[in-house]
Amino acid sequence: MNKGIMIVCDGSNGAGKTTVIKAIEKFLIDSGHEVVLTREPGGTPIGEKLREIILSKENPEMTDLTELMLFGAGRAQHIQEKIIPSLNAGKIVLSDRFDAATFSFQHYARGLDFDLVKSVNDLAIGSFKPDINIILDLDPKVGLERVRGRGDELDRLEDEDMNFLIRAREGYLEQAKAEPSLFAIIDASVSLEEVINKALITVKNHLNK
Repeated sequence: MNKGIMIVCDGSNGAGKTTVIKAIEKFLIDSGHEVVLTREPGGTPIGEKLREIILSKENPEMTDLTELMLFGAGRAQHIQEKIIPSLNAGKIVLSDRFDAATFSFQHYARGLDFDLVKSVNDLAIGSFKPDINIILDLDPKVGLERVRGRGDELDRLEDEDMNFLIRAREGYLEQAKAEPSLFAIIDASVSLEEVINKALITVKNHLNK
């Protein structure tokens, strides 16, 4: 049995991530793959409980270090309970966000020391890395307008000031520059159809490696 692969879809809020993930999932299933759809924070019963705590606006007193450690705890559970077993079974894991988001939000946006963020992430997942991170890149101002236009309520991280969201976006782009083989940046300011097509091309290219 061949080992599975992990595809992460990440990036700016309002960039069409949910729709793109559904399109990727459909393509993979139609192509005969067994797909495990998951998300972060979340992905497991424990992770979903942590998600409620992390994203709730009822927790404004949460410190940056607490936030980082909660993400790490959820990821440690996620990797052991769901991701590794699924990959070992030859399945494709398709995740809405993963560790790139932690570096973008907790290091680049929050300003926590890089080595601290890396140490927590390494403790959670060791040397594991997703096979590809598809980053939907969008100006945070445009993204928030789209989110509000849908009538969606902003979570605790989405409701941060604009400079925070701009730094998070820059974090994704910096990570992509540092490890281009692990990242695919897609301009999400174009039509959703174009974004989906580019994402599917990225997935197809990766499957054909």
